[in-house]
Amino acid sequence: MGVRERLNNEIKRRTNVVGIFPNEPAIKRLVGALMLEQNDEWAVTRRYMTLETVATICEDNTMDPAKIAAL
Repeated sequence: MGVRERLNNEIKRRTNVVGIFPNEPAIKRLVGALMLEQNDEWAVTRRYMTLETVATICEDNTMDPAKIAAL
């Protein structure tokens, strides 16, 4: 199952829990909060380079592509 399908299933699950929304902005707030939560999770868990790796590259003034690729 892809990211989009999981997000859609989570939105469906949460909206079913709430049941009836008082108005359209309430739905938008819930879906927006879920999408922000998903974005935060993706940003933290799917990092290609750790902060430590980026820091070591930034400390070194020579930007040798082979060295960067080895990290």
